[in-house]
Amino acid sequence: MDAAVDIRGLEIAFNSASGPLTVLSNFDLTVKRNEFVSLIGPSGCGKTTVLRCIANLLQPTAGEVLVNGKDPRAAVKSRQIGYVFQSATLLEWRNVLKNVLLPLELAGVRRKEAVPRAEAMIERVGLGRFMKHYPRQLSGGMQQRVAIARAMVMEPDTILMDEPFAALDEMTRDDMNQWLTEVFMATDSTVLFVTHNIREAIQLSDRVVVMAARPGRIVEEYAVPFPRPRTAEQLFSDEFNALRQRAEQALYGAAHAMREVTP
Repeated sequence: MDAAVDIRGLEIAFNSASGPLTVLSNFDLTVKRNEFVSLIGPSGCGKTTVLRCIANLLQPTAGEVLVNGKDPRAAVKSRQIGYVFQSATLLEWRNVLKNVLLPLELAGVRRKEAVPRAEAMIERVGLGRFMKHYPRQLSGGMQQRVAIARAMVMEPDTILMDEPFAALDEMTRDDMNQWLTEVFMATDSTVLFVTHNIREAIQLSDRVVVMAARPGRIVEEYAVPFPRPRTAEQLFSDEFNALRQRAEQALYGAAHAMREVTP
């Protein structure tokens, strides 16, 4: 299998006031190249922790994480990973163009090359008319588009997205999901997406992975059979609803099990 992300036996443990706390244990996950995989699970199950390990922001206690066959540190150094956080984390004193230029500047790309690349990425996310606008002049959805453009401007092979649309209203969120699908279809990127929204996970993904906590682990996963672009008929079909119900039941079971072991 041609894997973009390969995680084997991952364990994360911290020391706490009440003793050792195991956040993830025996966690295995493989994401193929150009696959869109969503992680869902109750709060505290370690979804974001998985992303942080892949992005070299957290070191495993045990196990192995590989990105395109490299350790995360090497993958980050070679600009193979992009990270989109739950909040847009834009620099308020830089306009849209300058926010998207930032990774190119940090990488030492010459301005003559960097500006056209940033402008092209901003056009791709549909904000060509807003290059000179500042974050305060943009809606929440537009700010997240800028954040995604900034993550993609270095053309990373793998994009990690940590609940990027959680703060948006339902209608805007649906629009962003459709837009993200179009962007994904136009690239060769691999996406690992964290969400609490089961409908969103199924709408976007090739595969939905359900996690449970205490410690964090995978309990179920579901292949999504619908071709892209996904239509309204598919999203309201009996097959979609059946898949959503199965995922909801698995998520409910994971959350219920966590409550049972929480003192």
